[in-house]
Amino acid sequence: MIEKKTKLDYIKYRREKAFETFDEIEKLIDQGMLANAINRIYYSGFYIISSLALFDNFSTSKHRQLIGFFIKEYVKTNKIDETIGLFIDKAYNNRIASDYHDFVYLTKTDIEEYYQKMKVFIQEIDRIIQEKLSAFSG
Repeated sequence: MIEKKTKLDYIKYRREKAFETFDEIEKLIDQGMLANAINRIYYSGFYIISSLALFDNFSTSKHRQLIGFFIKEYVKTNKIDETIGLFIDKAYNNRIASDYHDFVYLTKTDIEEYYQKMKVFIQEIDRIIQEKLSAFSG
């Protein structure tokens, strides 16, 4: 029998997936796999905001829809600082360029900078998730 998953299970799963994905990035940078690193940078952000969106009963497989929802509900309402919150859009654009366009080169320095920015992004989103988890369970 398949165990029925609750909303909280999905929130926690996507949050964990964000951290697992983020943990891959440093190794990829060290190995010179920069295109893969930019992909993982974006996806770590995608997973963390998909976790957050579940608190608002929002779920989609469309990346642009999720980013638009996040910006509308969290950046434009000042729940997260704009300079941090809008980084997910830049990460998405970098991932699209790297995955789908020819001759896109990002330097190791660029990737390391994006890695650090995503680290801050994830920490901020996780702070909000932790607050919501406390309210959800308490």
